[in-house]
Amino acid sequence: MNRMVSNVYCVGRNYRLHAEELGNAVPTEPMIFMKPSHAVVPLIGAQLDLPQERGEVHYETELVLRIARDYKPGMTVDELVDVMAFGIDFTLRDVQSRLKAAGHPWTAAKAFRSSAPITPYIAFPGAEEVAEQDFVLRKNGEIVQCGNTANMIFPLQQIIDFIAERYGLGEGDHIFTGTPEGVGPVFKGDQLEISYGSTVLGSCEIVSGPAPLEQPI
Repeated sequence: MNRMVSNVYCVGRNYRLHAEELGNAVPTEPMIFMKPSHAVVPLIGAQLDLPQERGEVHYETELVLRIARDYKPGMTVDELVDVMAFGIDFTLRDVQSRLKAAGHPWTAAKAFRSSAPITPYIAFPGAEEVAEQDFVLRKNGEIVQCGNTANMIFPLQQIIDFIAERYGLGEGDHIFTGTPEGVGPVFKGDQLEISYGSTVLGSCEIVSGPAPLEQPI
């Protein structure tokens, strides 16, 4: 991964069905949290070490935008973004549930090492054109998530403007734009693969993580 990674912004609950599947209220404005830059690792035949004894680890597949230049008011997504990728916002779900119940920040559940792997970059076709194809996550060969940016609650331009106005946005910043429904747990030995349209962009094996659940007899 030879491009600079600066701030890593993430949008929570940006697909209505995902918010509903976790029993969360649908937000009325973008919900932003952050991950450290060292959480971003390549997702191309990767072998990932995830936490083993902190409860369930869930996958959340997302479109990732890379910001190519410093934001100035009025700039469009197409002016700001040069390339995109797809990534997984790995989440310690049990930890997150405890943090939410206590009213605490999500950092411990979202910001651990290797929690934001991304595929190799591809050219950004434009805010409207990116919705012409679905993105898909396969777990052990089976489709578990299928998303399209047309189904976002907050479109890409609104996300860009919201983050820039409140937190700042510049070259090298990355934005995880939210995950569709279908999130679920991963276990040691699982194989994950992300495709966009008919093209496979990245894959990984979970070499360390929660132990697989015992199969019923």
